[in-house]
Amino acid sequence: MRFVWDDGGRAASGFVGLTGDCVPRAIAIATGIAYREVYEKLGSQSAKSPRFGVDTDTAAEFLRERDWTRTIGFDRPFEIEDLPAGVVVVHLAKRNGQSQHFCTMIDRVIHDTWDASDDDNYFVKSYWTSTTAAFEQSRHDQRQNVSSQSQDLTQSEFDRILERLRKLDRTASNSASTEGEKHNALRMMQSLMLRHNLTRDDIVDEGNVENVQFTRIACPVNGRRACGWEKSLASYVTMYIIPTTQWFVATKGPRTLFWFYGPRADVQNAIALFRELLLTIAASAHLQFRGHTRGSGASYAEGYVQGLPRSESDSEIRSDQIMSERALIRSRTLTLHSAANDWLDFECNVQLVTSHRYGRDQFDEAAASRGRIHGAKHEIVVPGRQLRIGTNQG
Repeated sequence: MRFVWDDGGRAASGFVGLTGDCVPRAIAIATGIAYREVYEKLGSQSAKSPRFGVDTDTAAEFLRERDWTRTIGFDRPFEIEDLPAGVVVVHLAKRNGQSQHFCTMIDRVIHDTWDASDDDNYFVKSYWTSTTAAFEQSRHDQRQNVSSQSQDLTQSEFDRILERLRKLDRTASNSASTEGEKHNALRMMQSLMLRHNLTRDDIVDEGNVENVQFTRIACPVNGRRACGWEKSLASYVTMYIIPTTQWFVATKGPRTLFWFYGPRADVQNAIALFRELLLTIAASAHLQFRGHTRGSGASYAEGYVQGLPRSESDSEIRSDQIMSERALIRSRTLTLHSAANDWLDFECNVQLVTSHRYGRDQFDEAAASRGRIHGAKHEIVVPGRQLRIGTNQG
């Protein structure tokens, strides 16, 4: 493993919303100092909010005062193996000068909200090390373990908890409820909110995404050109199975990277499912047509993806209540998509560009038809699958 998701204690410190906080996050992880303390001291030193970035000189002074030693990186490529073991704060920059980033490595494992080593455009400007870093970082790990429960929720579980709280709130404010019912509802609300670090604002606002913790993770496949069916598979996973996530494609050396981004736990589930389906379809194509990238094998794989189970069509929906519930889910998903795109731009400096795909030659309709039959029989099971709002939820 070379990447561990870590927000530096930001959520546990009560911070919400989108922000470019890579500097306080990296320093909090490396030094073991509480995120809020790092955030406030950096803001005091720079006379501005760290929410919109911190000057390198300010960060360097903060670390120097705590006996961290700076080493110039000489603009060399960001290769994890070339940097020291132990705890290292790394200052990265892109060659076009438009983006800079701080992250922390612990024994050559990146601790951050996304993995910058998968971006070939970053180079090392400098890095910091400390002889006392191991002890300091262990304090951060202890705080992270205490606050990890709320961070491990999938987005569907989070939505389910919010709906439960809204029902309790309606009971507590309903004049027809008895005093005992109101008391029990308020007591259960308080317990749930404390357990999951939520506030009343989270209950009231249907589109609230302030507490969502975003990430982006790459899933590499061989070849600099992704197969059309691989792209269709990524769209299938993000559209029909885990719709709170999104994807884009990029290249790194001889490989294609499928980047999935969105709520953290949902992204992890989406990649796990994408990999499983990818291997299943490719293996099946190889067994029958000795390949999956061209010819009949690729046609079979395309058909397999087309045949995978979709959600029921609109013509099968007979209940106005279900349509209303789906509208709420769709609205929530669109809100998450918008927030995730803003996060991707603000935090990762990634602006997506839409490209058009061209058809390929030698399409084998018979192979594709067989693939559709096999895909239709495939049973999709994913953890944390989103439930309809309004169903019985405990």
